[in-house]
Amino acid sequence: MNSSRPYLVRALYEWIVDNDCTPHLLVNAEYPGVQVPAGFANDGQIVLNVSPSAVRHLHMDNEAVSFEGRFGGVAHTLYVPGPSILAVYARENGQGMVFDLEPPAVDEDAVQAPDDQGPPETDPPRPSGRPSLKVVK
Repeated sequence: MNSSRPYLVRALYEWIVDNDCTPHLLVNAEYPGVQVPAGFANDGQIVLNVSPSAVRHLHMDNEAVSFEGRFGGVAHTLYVPGPSILAVYARENGQGMVFDLEPPAVDEDAVQAPDDQGPPETDPPRPSGRPSLKVVK
């Protein structure tokens, strides 16, 4: 079954806009495939204002959210894979939804059979804790 996250993100976005509020996305900026401007993330997360007046060419599908936005007066093209979205909420009142962390998808063709040389030297990094929302004023 497909993930419900992209459907919920689109529905909540529309609901927030219909109620004349400002939709924001909280994104895991370290998730593979995320393209956001360097230097704007804090603690591996970035909050994006995705209101119709703040972005151009907004496209939301089952794979990702993409759009053009300005950071420090410079236009950037952003690409946010669905699983990297940690929350969608209204800036004015905080109403919205927080999502669980999703591990990056594993490409089964890229996975190789383990060799007989013993265990790896280090454990793979694990996601740190639960996502947290910060008040943006």
